[in-house]
Amino acid sequence: MTMSTEQLWSLPETALVGAYAEARRRYIEKKFERDTQRARLEWMRAKLFVNTSGGVTERRMAVDVSEELARKGQEVREMTPDLDMLKIDVDMIETMIRLRGAHGALPLHADEPAESPAEPEVE
Repeated sequence: MTMSTEQLWSLPETALVGAYAEARRRYIEKKFERDTQRARLEWMRAKLFVNTSGGVTERRMAVDVSEELARKGQEVREMTPDLDMLKIDVDMIETMIRLRGAHGALPLHADEPAESPAEPEVE
């Protein structure tokens, strides 16, 4: 994070919401990049499995020992801590906004389920 907690606390409300939007944008971009790489890796594994001759055990073994797939898997794993740090930034700014009582609702997180409406009261 580029700003300390004390600096965030002293920011005006509009700047704090702007910082939240920027942190959220960076988080979503990184998450999309990581998920895209993960999907590509799964596609490469499936392609190698199909194109390899032999039984299921030999095919799985070929996928498991592939150096290229191992390298790409490591790249995907290395993206996760960076993504986690961005998520912490987003959560910290969001918490600060809520503690300060900023007006207006924050948008729902894309990775969180929407709350179901309460049962209507019967009169």
